[in-house]
Amino acid sequence: MATLSQGDIEKLFSGAPQYFARNEGPFISVPNPSVAFPFDENLQIRDLTDHCQIEAKAWSGAEQRSRSHFFVRCRERPNMLSLQGLEKGTMGYQAALELGVSDALEEEQFGFDSIGKKARAIVDAREHMLSHEGWLHRIPESEVLGRLQRNGETYRNNTLKKRQSSESYNDLFGNFMRPRYIALDKKDSHSLTNQIVALLKCLGTANVWIDLSHVEWRIRLGQILWGQPHGDRLDGDSSIHNTECSSEMAEEKYWLLLQILMATELLIRLDAVTQGEEYGAGSFRPMDVVQFERAANSTVRWSLLLARSWLDNIEVVADGESTQDDTFKQDVPSDDTRSDHDPTLAQTIRAKSASWLAAIVSHMPFNSHHGVNHMTPAFPARHYVVKGRNGQRQVDGLIHFAKKLRWPGIEDYEARITTHMKEAVKNKPDTSMCDCGYDAKAKGDTKNDYFGTWDVTCQRGSHRERARARRRRLAAALHPSGWMSKSYVFGLMLPGDGLSHFLMATLLENDDVAMSKLGSFANLCGGFVYSGMSFWSTSCILGRVLAAGKGSAECMGWISTDIVPTGVQDGWLNIDIRDVNEDVANLGKKSRIWAKRRLERDSSIVGDGNEDSASPADFTIPWENRYRTPPANVYVNFSSLQLSPSSLSLHPTPLPEIMATPRHESAPAPDLFSQPASLTFRVGIDGIPDRQHIFSLLYDVNFVNAHPCSPPRGVRFVKSPSSPTIREIDVSGQASLGNTSRSLHRMGHPLHKFFNYKVMHISEVIQKKQLPLSELLGVGYPDNKAPGNTVLVIDCMTQIVELPQSPVLERIVSPTASPRADRKHSFSFAAKMHYESHKRQSGSDLEILVRSLCSEQGWNAIISRRRRGCLACAIREAGALGYKVIVRVD
Repeated sequence: MATLSQGDIEKLFSGAPQYFARNEGPFISVPNPSVAFPFDENLQIRDLTDHCQIEAKAWSGAEQRSRSHFFVRCRERPNMLSLQGLEKGTMGYQAALELGVSDALEEEQFGFDSIGKKARAIVDAREHMLSHEGWLHRIPESEVLGRLQRNGETYRNNTLKKRQSSESYNDLFGNFMRPRYIALDKKDSHSLTNQIVALLKCLGTANVWIDLSHVEWRIRLGQILWGQPHGDRLDGDSSIHNTECSSEMAEEKYWLLLQILMATELLIRLDAVTQGEEYGAGSFRPMDVVQFERAANSTVRWSLLLARSWLDNIEVVADGESTQDDTFKQDVPSDDTRSDHDPTLAQTIRAKSASWLAAIVSHMPFNSHHGVNHMTPAFPARHYVVKGRNGQRQVDGLIHFAKKLRWPGIEDYEARITTHMKEAVKNKPDTSMCDCGYDAKAKGDTKNDYFGTWDVTCQRGSHRERARARRRRLAAALHPSGWMSKSYVFGLMLPGDGLSHFLMATLLENDDVAMSKLGSFANLCGGFVYSGMSFWSTSCILGRVLAAGKGSAECMGWISTDIVPTGVQDGWLNIDIRDVNEDVANLGKKSRIWAKRRLERDSSIVGDGNEDSASPADFTIPWENRYRTPPANVYVNFSSLQLSPSSLSLHPTPLPEIMATPRHESAPAPDLFSQPASLTFRVGIDGIPDRQHIFSLLYDVNFVNAHPCSPPRGVRFVKSPSSPTIREIDVSGQASLGNTSRSLHRMGHPLHKFFNYKVMHISEVIQKKQLPLSELLGVGYPDNKAPGNTVLVIDCMTQIVELPQSPVLERIVSPTASPRADRKHSFSFAAKMHYESHKRQSGSDLEILVRSLCSEQGWNAIISRRRRGCLACAIREAGALGYKVIVRVD
């Protein structure tokens, strides 16, 4: 039999995703997972993705740039886009691999175990930084903000490249930095290159700056900037307004703003150099780039990301000055215009002129206890105001988030937010920044109010394994105009799952009714019941399971569903769960992502063979929906969700253990009850009486969206009459194989015989759910032992019967298809696959059941929908991830 040529292979696997994990460069340690279509030039195929795109500009926190800029080679892990797969409750290929090397696994930064007082080593390093032997002068706070104001104008107007290098050098090394001998560019000692090196060395100094590669600090930036006692008051009896606490917080705010200033100085110079290189006027040599990549540690890289976020979203102006960029482009309505709103609401808002949304224009108070140098200040002492540049954009994103989750009372909520925003522009905020909103004291309820942030990452009540958790689970105290809301409204957010926390916190803190029912303590990685619905973070296994239901919705890491635990009232919930032993054993350097060659081999289109010697007989067509004896009809009806009485009362670890807050040290820590969850289904199988099946959610498994594919065009196969292998392949597109209709296949990609799989109908899996996976896979093999790379394919497509639901059981269905769906019959097949890859499916009770089964058994699974991709590509992806289970749905 003739071997396949390279051209034959390219046509045969056109539209087939191929899976990789490659290093991006010599100074990027962790490999970058990627999916590519190397044999395709069609953009509709190359653009196929397994995850959703960002739906609102507010969630990116970045603006489109019309000019060249410096690209910071730094990424969050897991990738925040890939965390939201096309199937609700799933993630993409990249996130699945990166969970094993998640940022949450990083050890805490030495000495930075508090947002207040720091370890002695940190204090000494900072004192040295400000000494005559260090890099910096101690400049007053007003000059820090003045320089940030000037850098913002320089960034937006792109004026640095027009200035002489000596001018920027004198500005940098005048009152701010101490000149040190830097000789990279010996021709011009004042060059941008030498300025960049000096800033790089200063910002890379150990034990001085916050390393934002640590997940907690990305979230807690807002608390340092806006968490002053006057701004985030503790609603309770604890007194935290002591001088020591205030001075420590002011000191940390000073150092954070100094870090932002250093990073913005570095970034605008890197941008100028990048633009100079583009137009042939640069002086940055390739060797300089190598030295920069080598010297730029994680602190420097993440500081540059913070600087970009600051410059894009925040504006600093001197108090009393007007700005060119209004926070909102729309006019403030007159009192007559607002007459359509509830007069009581309008009166309340006027009485609370400093509502939480007024945080978009906030004064930055400082304690002036710092000793400063006696040099003449470059900026006059004055008060500064920090303004959010994209307030309307952020609120639009919040409203979109609420609508996608079908938030109760969304119409009133949208009107209230819009009114608050207009009031925020009209009224000048006082220096207390925010002092109103949901007033717990006015309601006489202070016993359930807390302040602080807690770590609830644990293994069945034990916090010893917290540092080895792939997801860092945090709980927080919510307050009107809390620092989490301010972080979102200002747009000062860094890549990572913190955005989901900010969105939900902001949503709740602006809903008085929700706050009064749920209380101030929020388990942001768990879930809550509110107004006849339940809302779950995708960090919680119950959320990922319920997401498969017909009435669910997903948006930015949160799931909403009309399925509510039986007998549970409004309030926050935490689910008791275990980690999968194999997942815990393969973290860090043992993670699958490091086995780059094995990963690519286990998912190769030619298996363990070679493209040069591949022949048609090496490939098979994976079968599905074809049984010698048709399986029994199956129907599944969801009955109830039960939370068992809690046998485990988890006392959340106050962040003094991972990130203390001085206020929280005197505040009571709430108890968080962790409850096991189970789901009950009524299952009917032909020939077997209907019975109830209860599935307990025992393991914190992951569901991965199978990457979409597009079948090869103009390719036909003839199967061997006695085996599933392919006898002949026609890639000419001319149907030259003769009349072989029964053995002729045009859909899907072939699969190399290296791969092994076992197809089992869902009815059989349910009846054998007590068996371990190894026994299910071993059926039909000698000694019941399957090859090591065998995967179980659970068929949830064949003989599935849907019963009409009674009005009592009927749940909200997803919105109807858009008009675009009515036109898709006119698409090319590749376009149809492209369309299907971006369309969220509605789900079913059967899909909830099979995910519950996977959690009970501890099976990580790939969710493969037939309309999006073929079985062969899903099997190869399972090989790349090292997964053993594929759930095939229609």
